[in-house]
Amino acid sequence: MKQDREILIAPLITEKSTSQQNANNSYTFMVSLNANKIEIRKAVEAVFKVSVIDVNTIRQRGKIKRMGRFSGKRADWKKAIVKLKAGDTISDFET
Repeated sequence: MKQDREILIAPLITEKSTSQQNANNSYTFMVSLNANKIEIRKAVEAVFKVSVIDVNTIRQRGKIKRMGRFSGKRADWKKAIVKLKAGDTISDFET
């Protein structure tokens, strides 16, 4: 069993995620590649003491990047959009 902090890597704070936060009470996290929706739900509920309604996950492939004649690839990563119960908030996202 993974620890909650191993599943949740970092919060994603972008313009789009902030608008989703205000409109739908949804928060976006960068999560471990091999974490599933159930593990993500339990981790968010344990770490932030909130009630999770829904979890959507997106697997992002790393981009191919070039520097001159050399090419490399950025790492693949996974993000999770977590919808909370009405009235629950995560204070770490507030600016």
